[in-house]
Parts: sequence; C-alpha cells; structure tokens
Amino acid sequence: MSEFWLISAPRDKENLQALERMNTVTSKSNLSYNTKFTIPDFKVGTLDSLVGLSDELAKLDVFAESLIRRMAQSVVEVMEDSKGKVQENLLANGGLKEKMKCLKIDLTSFVTHFEWDVAKYPAKQPLVSVVDILAKQLAQIEIDLKSRTAAYNTLKTNLENLEKKSMGNLFTRTLSDIVSKEDFVLDSEYLITLLVIVPKPSYVQWQKTYESLSDMVVPRSTKLIAEDKEGGLFTVTLFRKVIDDFKTKAKENKFTVREFYYDEKEIKREREEMTRLLSDKKQQYGPLLRWLKVHFSEAFVAWIHIKALRVFVESVLRYGLPVNFQAVLLQPHKKSCTKRLRQVLNSVFRHLDEVAAASILDASVEIPGLQLSNQDYFPYVYFHIDLSLLD
Repeated sequence: MSEFWLISAPRDKENLQALERMNTVTSKSNLSYNTKFTIPDFKVGTLDSLVGLSDELAKLDVFAESLIRRMAQSVVEVMEDSKGKVQENLLANGGLKEKMKCLKIDLTSFVTHFEWDVAKYPAKQPLVSVVDILAKQLAQIEIDLKSRTAAYNTLKTNLENLEKKSMGNLFTRTLSDIVSKEDFVLDSEYLITLLVIVPKPSYVQWQKTYESLSDMVVPRSTKLIAEDKEGGLFTVTLFRKVIDDFKTKAKENKFTVREFYYDEKEIKREREEMTRLLSDKKQQYGPLLRWLKVHFSEAFVAWIHIKALRVFVESVLRYGLPVNFQAVLLQPHKKSCTKRLRQVLNSVFRHLDEVAAASILDASVEIPGLQLSNQDYFPYVYFHIDLSLLD
C-alpha cells in the first residue's frame, strides 16, 4: 500500500514497552511494516508559539499535498503519449544515506528511510524560521508551476484547436491542407471557382446537373478533390455574376456551396502556424518535464519534512516537556488491515487517553494545539501520509 501512519508516543519505560507490544502484535498479525522515524531535537520556544505553529503547519501540510498532487497531474498531462511512464518521473532526492543524496529514489523509500535535511532546513534555528523556509519554498514552486504550465497549456490548446480544424467533416474542417492552387481559376475578372459538398448518393446527379444549375457554368469544370464518410468536395467554375443564383439552385438540390476563397498567403500562414506550434511544443516539452521532475521532488521532500515538524509540535503539546517521544512510521499491509491495526494501536496506547477521554465524549471541549477533529482524535499523535498521488 502507498499509505503510511506516522505516530508518536512518549519515550518513558511504560510507553517504550507499549511500542514493543505494538511492533510484536502488528508483526505477528501481519498488519503493518513499522520503522522508527527520526526527528531532530528542535528549539521548542514558548507554548503560545507552538500552538500558533500547530495551526500554521496544518495549513501548510494541506497546501503542500495539494501542490504535489497538482504537479503529479501536470506530469500526466505533459506526458500525454507516455502515461505509463509517469510514476518513474515522480521520484525524490536521496535520503537513504548521505553519500546517496544525489540519487533519485521512489517515494516510498524516501519516506521509510527519512532523514532530516539539516543543510536545507537548519534544525538549530527556531521552529518559526524552519517553517518559514518551507512555506516560502513551496509558495515559489507554486508561482513557477502556474506560470510554466499556463504557458504550455495555452500552446497546447492553440495546437489542439488547429488540429481539430483539420479533423472535422467537409462542412467544418479547414481546407488549407486539402486544396491546391491548381484547383482554382485565380485572378480572373469574370470567372470564379466554388467548392461544393455533394452527398455520396448524389454524385451521379451532381455530374448530370451541375452545368445546368445556372447559366454561365463552365462545362466539364467539376473535379472531386476530397471525400469523407458523408460526401465529397467538388470544384465548379462559373461566372462571378451568377454566384447567388447558382448557390440557390445548388441548395434546392441538396448540394452545399462551402464558403471558401483561395488565399495563398492565408493558407501559407495557417500551415506555418501549425508547424510553429508543433515546434514550440516540442521545444517546451523537455524543459517543462525536467522542471516538474526536479521541483516535484523538492515539494515532496518539503512535505515530508512538514509531517515531521507536525509530529514534533503535536508531541510536545500533547506529552509536554522535556521533549521525550518516539515517532514511528507504520505502513499497513493492505486496506483490509487498517481497522484491525487501529484497534491494536488504541488498545496498546489506551493509557495515554485518560485526560482526553472526557474531551472526546464532549465535542465542546477543545484540546489546545490539536488540529484534528474529535472523531479523528487518538490516544497517540497521528498523521496520515497518502502516496497515491495519481488517484
């Protein structure tokens, strides 16, 4: 499963024994894979600042998760022809060992082997400063994501609109890639070539009658130049002064004159625009995908650091000072295990719930610094990590 439960409990003798019981039961019952989750000793600050940080981190957590999900979706949209390879582009930087920091690893490995990045987020600085670094980093990534994807999506939309014009039926599609200069009488003061859409069952009727639909139609001037499932596109040449009469008679016979006048410059412009857009899209594809991969990793790494900060802050608020708690990462083996796993945790850590028990029953009582609703409150500190970013 790509789901993780990040929990913490006090690190006194009683609770270390409880953690051992939890590991034993979950292992024997094959409920979850558990690993220690190491969090640095941060500067605690005042209780008021911790309560404020608890609220700020909750919002930042939601924002970070939303951002990485949007970035993952952007990778899907950019890799439109290679969607099966999206997951291999959603990786995180290193984290297993110091010497492997430069390597890209899968998200599950990053989370299960999490190490706090002291170079990026100095643990010796006040917590407020660390949170500020994370918030500014994510805000800048979002700004860049919006501008880069907007430019690419505008280009993609313009290209799709042009491609749609070349994929419709003969009534609606562009004709610039169908017709040629040789199909038309051009630069004549008196003559003009029209394009007429004729239903397939009426081809014979068209050939028999087009010359007599109006006066001044040039004999043997029709030619079939394109077809689709419904009909064909025919040329016909006639005198300019009978255009309106010819259109009327054609309509009466269920022949449709397509409004089109050959303009070499316009046709050339349309073809060049398609070529330019295809070229621009190809040129932007590589740089955008590289940017998404690099900054998805940055945003993801920041998100897991935010989870670590939340565990630290909530543990101090819940268990008090001095700071002495153990964080553990649990990975449920399958969805059907989660209910049983929750029962095991609640049973093992029930003794932590004595003060909060009344609060859980009485929804009007708030637990200071706790950002979870009462129905999501547990005897231990708990946060959820869901790595199924493409669902």
